Order: sequence, then C-alpha cells, then structure tokens
Amino acid sequence: MNGACLHTPRALIRPFEAGDASRLLEYRCRNRTHLAPWEPLREEAYFTLEACLARIGEAHALARADQGYPFAVLAPDETRLLACFNFANVVRGAFQACHLGYSIDAREQGKGLMAEALGAALAWAFGELGLHRVMANYMPRNARSARLLAGLGFQREGYAPRHLKIAGVWEDHVLTAKLRAD
Repeated sequence: MNGACLHTPRALIRPFEAGDASRLLEYRCRNRTHLAPWEPLREEAYFTLEACLARIGEAHALARADQGYPFAVLAPDETRLLACFNFANVVRGAFQACHLGYSIDAREQGKGLMAEALGAALAWAFGELGLHRVMANYMPRNARSARLLAGLGFQREGYAPRHLKIAGVWEDHVLTAKLRAD
C-alpha cells in the first residue's frame, strides 16, 4: 500500500497486514457497544476472524486499485490496535478526493490520539497520494467528531438530511472537507 508506515509519538500507523486479523477481531469485539451508535448495523459474521481476514484482503485490493487505503493505528510495540481509519472512495481525475472514516478504542478516546494519527495521515494523503480534498461527515450529535475534525482544519460544507443508515436509522450528517494547502 504505497509503503506507508507513519510514526507519531504514541502510535505506529500502517496498512493492515494479515497478521493483524486477531488484533482487528479483538478491537471489533471490545468496542462493539462503544461503536454501535456510530456505525451501520453489523451482522454476527462481522465479529469473526474470517471477516477480519477478508477485510484485510479487501484493504489490499482497494489500495492496489487506488480506491481506498484502510490503516491500523497500533501501539508502538504493535501489541494492540488503538484505532482504525480509512481513506475511502478515492476519485482521481479532476476531483482528486476521498472520504475519511475512523474509529477509536473506547479506552483511548479523549486523549488526542486520533488527532495525532489523523494529522500524520492527512499529511501523507495530501503528499504521497496527491489528494486535493479529503471529506469527512459526522452526525450532528457526535460532538467528539465535530471537535476532532475542526481541530484538524476541516471546514463545514453542508448538511445532508437522512444521509447514511447508522444503527438501523437514516441519520443526518454534517459534511466537512479539508483541502490541501497549495
């Protein structure tokens, strides 16, 4: 995946590897309740090692096709998955943009780790990937995401009623984007 391996003071950020499947499964299971209000409904199969292995395989295929770049945010010793993020729906041509999605372990939220990781990742996306625009959307009641994105320099661009089906309900979303500084 373009050889991306980023280091921050508290994390190693890299594309998922096949050996991460058990860490990803542990992360999904440990954070099932924590992430449920912010994600689509998940079937039981999502919480299996097979599903995690499949996701990692899909991640590599997306990166090879320059369509998406899922990343693991790991403890520096790589023993624990702390967070995940994804540059998804990459569009080239005149647009040069993608969507950003992310999640963080319940035990790690509120410590600035996601801002640290995404700050490094955005620099990579605007540099190595050559993107011009990264878009991120959040539900209006998600104050943590609102603060995170604002702190990273994302600007509000709009409001989309009933934008995504989250936890079984069509939810409104605030639309934001960050542009590469030219």
